[in-house]
Amino acid sequence: MVQIIIINGPNLNLLGKRQPEIYGNKSFEAYYVELENMFPNFNLHYYQSNHEGDLIDKIHGVGYRYDGIILNAGGFTHTSISIADALRAITTPVVEVHLTNIYERESYRHTNYIRESAIHNIVGKGLDGYKEAIEYLRDHVIKND
Repeated sequence: MVQIIIINGPNLNLLGKRQPEIYGNKSFEAYYVELENMFPNFNLHYYQSNHEGDLIDKIHGVGYRYDGIILNAGGFTHTSISIADALRAITTPVVEVHLTNIYERESYRHTNYIRESAIHNIVGKGLDGYKEAIEYLRDHVIKND
């Protein structure tokens, strides 16, 4: 069975509570259940951490054995060369997701160290960006025979 992991970075554990005018009212956990129902033939996994090293350890741990990684590095997108290096070191394809369009927000969010390490980038689609990322992996990368 195809294994895909969604890795969320800092503050994404607060979705549904954090700035709902920007990020919406639904928790990621509630949306994740919807994703599992939308993609019953995939073995989806979810991991979230507010700690850079934990995210790097998870990337290292799955980066040679999973079929796809969907990464929302949150604020680390704009600061972490170490996460970018971890992505370059693995063989599992990565799709980057951001709930908002980071290129239309504050100028410091325009720096993106993750972009070049991902095979595809999705910004500004809200939670549906994760669904689009799974579909992208299914349609363009994973041979689901």
